[in-house]
Amino acid sequence: MEEKVILVDREDNEIGTMPKLEAHEKAVLHRAFSVFIFNEKGELMLQRRALHKYHSPGLWTNTCCSHQRAGESNIEAGKRRLFEEMGFSCALEDTFWFIYKASFENGLTEHELDHVMIGEYNAEPKINPDEVAEYKWISLDDLKIDMENHPDKYTAWFKIIFQEYDQRLLKK
Repeated sequence: MEEKVILVDREDNEIGTMPKLEAHEKAVLHRAFSVFIFNEKGELMLQRRALHKYHSPGLWTNTCCSHQRAGESNIEAGKRRLFEEMGFSCALEDTFWFIYKASFENGLTEHELDHVMIGEYNAEPKINPDEVAEYKWISLDDLKIDMENHPDKYTAWFKIIFQEYDQRLLKK
């Protein structure tokens, strides 16, 4: 069954659905989410995307991200995908959303209204190798330095999301 995304306006009002690939080919604004999982030390769990992903393979990104399904809340979607990709579940908090657009070398474009959720987890994940090549915990200071020195190791959306996260939540 073809996965569909929820099309939205710039205020996050649903206006329809579209097959995921078509939405990325046409750069249509749709709802998405990004999950940031921290441990008790304040380190962020990153994942490196599986090498066979259709875009951004092998790049480091936030703990998980995907698209909500019709009738699914942001938290339900975040928990579902966190379990599918990383093999664990935890409480999530929906913190803020923003809109971004990023184009890829294969002609696809992410044009997303992205809900950013955070949670805490203090054990090792059971990664799904179909989705994730590896994971690591990293301090936010070390992450900022590595992203400045090696931006090509990170997904386009994660660089945008992390900047938004840094400005909205870490500066408080």
